[in-house]
Amino acid sequence: MPETDPLSLLGDLIARATKAGADAADAVLFEGASLSHAQRLGKVEKLERSEGYDLGLRVLVGKRQAIVSSNDRSASALSELIERAIAMAKTVPEDPYCGLAAPDELARDWPSLELDDPTEPAPETLIARASAAEDAARAVKGVTNSEGAEASWGRSRVTLVASNGFAGSYSGTNSSVSAAVLAGSGTGMERDYDYTSAVWAEDLLDPSAIGTSAGERAVKRLNPRKVATQRVPVVLDPRVAGGMLRHLIGAISGPAIARGTSFLKDKLGQRIFPAGLAIIDDPHRKRGLRAKPFDGEGVRNRRRALVEDGVLQTWLLDQRSARQLGMKSTGHASRGTSGPPGPAPTNLYMAPGAVTAQELIADIAQGFYVNELMGMGINGITGDYSRGAAGFWIENGAIAYPVSEVTIAGNLKDMFLNLTPASDLVFKTGSDAPTLRIEGMTVAGA
Repeated sequence: MPETDPLSLLGDLIARATKAGADAADAVLFEGASLSHAQRLGKVEKLERSEGYDLGLRVLVGKRQAIVSSNDRSASALSELIERAIAMAKTVPEDPYCGLAAPDELARDWPSLELDDPTEPAPETLIARASAAEDAARAVKGVTNSEGAEASWGRSRVTLVASNGFAGSYSGTNSSVSAAVLAGSGTGMERDYDYTSAVWAEDLLDPSAIGTSAGERAVKRLNPRKVATQRVPVVLDPRVAGGMLRHLIGAISGPAIARGTSFLKDKLGQRIFPAGLAIIDDPHRKRGLRAKPFDGEGVRNRRRALVEDGVLQTWLLDQRSARQLGMKSTGHASRGTSGPPGPAPTNLYMAPGAVTAQELIADIAQGFYVNELMGMGINGITGDYSRGAAGFWIENGAIAYPVSEVTIAGNLKDMFLNLTPASDLVFKTGSDAPTLRIEGMTVAGA
C-alpha cells in the first residue's frame, strides 16, 4: 500500500478543487494488494502478487458535474486532474439531480464490522489450499480430468472525502479456494465446480471438502437425459437461487423506477412475494462479503428489509435517483473512480423458510431441480423470464436422473408470488438465498 495518508491526500485534493472553482467535490481512492495461485494436474500455472491504486475526483459546477480518474498521485498529476475535471464540468449539460448528500444524511460514526483479517498468507499457504482441493476432486471415482484449482487472497482499502464534510476510510480482506473438474470421457464428459470465499481465512470451508464436492457434482451430471416440454414445479439449488434476488434488485433500483423501465414500477407497498417472506440487505453484517460502514456517497447505511411479509418496502436509492423520485437516499450508493455513484445492494439475502430442502420436494410427482442456469433471457420491463438450464429430474419426491439442454420459462411477477424458500440458507456469495421452489413454470425440452 502507498504510505501517504489517504484521508490527508483526498482532503487536500478537495480543498484545491474548490479553490480552483468547483462549487462542490468528492474524491474516492481504492488501494489494493492481492496474491493468487492456480494449478492444474498438480502443476503450478501461476503464482502472482499485485498492488495497485486508483483515484477518482468528481467536481460540481452549478448543476454540472464531471468525473476524472488517475493512478498517478504526483503533485503535477493531481493539479492536472483538477484542471481537467473543472474544465469538463463547465462544458457538459446540466443535470438537475446531481449533487452531494446533505450534511444531516452523512455517517458520522460506524461500527466495527471485522472486515480486515490481519494475516497475509504466505504463497505456500495458498499452494497448499489449492493442492488439497484439486487432489480431493481428482480422487473422486469417475473424475477423469481437471480444469484446475485456485486459491487467492486480497486486501483493499476504500477512502472517501467530500466537500460536504464527510471523510471516511475502511479496509477489508477476502480469501477464496475453488476447484473445477471433468467426469466421463469423449462427448459424454461433464464439468462442475465448487468454491469457498470468506473475509477471514479462518472462515473458509475445508479445501478438501470443496474439492470432493466439485468431483461429486461432476460425476452426478453424467449421462443426462432430455425431457418433454411440460409445466411443473421448478426447484432452484442455492447455487442459482440467488439469481432471483438479483432480478429483484434490478427491478427496484432507483434509476429503473425513475425511467419507468421496471416491471415492479407500481408495486411499492404491495405484496410481490408470499406472506411471511423477507428479503434483507445488511451492510453491517460482521465479516459479510459485501459489508461496508457507509455508502459510496458517505451516507449512513443500515440493515433494511427490502421485502417484509411479502410486501415491497423500498426502492434502492442513491442521491441522484432519490431526487428524481422526490425521496431520500436509502444509503445504497456504490461507486468506482471513473463514473458517478449508482445504487447497489450489500449483503443481500432471502430469509430461510420453515421446511428443509428435502421436504420442499417431497410432494413433487414430476419436477425439475436446477443447479445451473445459462443465458440472460430476462425482460426487465415485462418480467418475462427464459433461461437455459441443467440439473436433475424429480420423480415422486426424489432426485431421479440428470437433465440437460432444457429451458425454463415464466414471468418474474408470477415466479415471485409462487415461490417457497427452504431452511438451508448459507452465506456464501454476498447475494444468497436458500433452496427455492417455484410452482408452475414451463420446462421446454425435447
